[in-house]
Amino acid sequence: MVTNTRRVVTIEREGDDRTMDDQGRGPGSRPEDGDGPAGTEAAPPRPAPLPYEGVWRFTAPAVDASVPQARHAVRDLLLRQGVPVADDVVQGLLLIVSELVTNAVRHAALLSPTLAVEVAVGAEWVRVSVEDNHPYRPTALEADHGRTGGRGLLLVREITRESHGMCDIEHTASGGKVIWAALPLKPARV
Repeated sequence: MVTNTRRVVTIEREGDDRTMDDQGRGPGSRPEDGDGPAGTEAAPPRPAPLPYEGVWRFTAPAVDASVPQARHAVRDLLLRQGVPVADDVVQGLLLIVSELVTNAVRHAALLSPTLAVEVAVGAEWVRVSVEDNHPYRPTALEADHGRTGGRGLLLVREITRESHGMCDIEHTASGGKVIWAALPLKPARV
């Protein structure tokens, strides 16, 4: 586990305690599939994960300073891992991270002093999610044009739709929620 110098964003690699010192790849080579038990056929080999594939989790306090720090941490992770993602997709993804973390800070901090940002990268997609422990499940309401703010989830939904991605809100086992968006690495052709 690596913590930045301000001790605000903690980075963990899901499934083990690999550090980010080696660009998130961890020490040693990936395990290879072996043969099955004696007398059974070996399962067909799975394609090896691409070097940039993985799941990372960032935890941060639910304070305003965490918004740009989470956005920068996601951007830096994508660069460090060499994720082949189009620039316009990165910009949309970073805006989604900003909106979701801002919502967690503004609306969930009282019951959830810590939030988590997870980044999952597959061969053809990237998924970001923000988790907090507040039980309220927000909805993307039509915003009052006379008010400032209140359009974050609408913006997330629109960016996701335009990118031909998906987004949703799910309850967690601990009673909180996870809001996530998944976008293709390459922009959709129209």
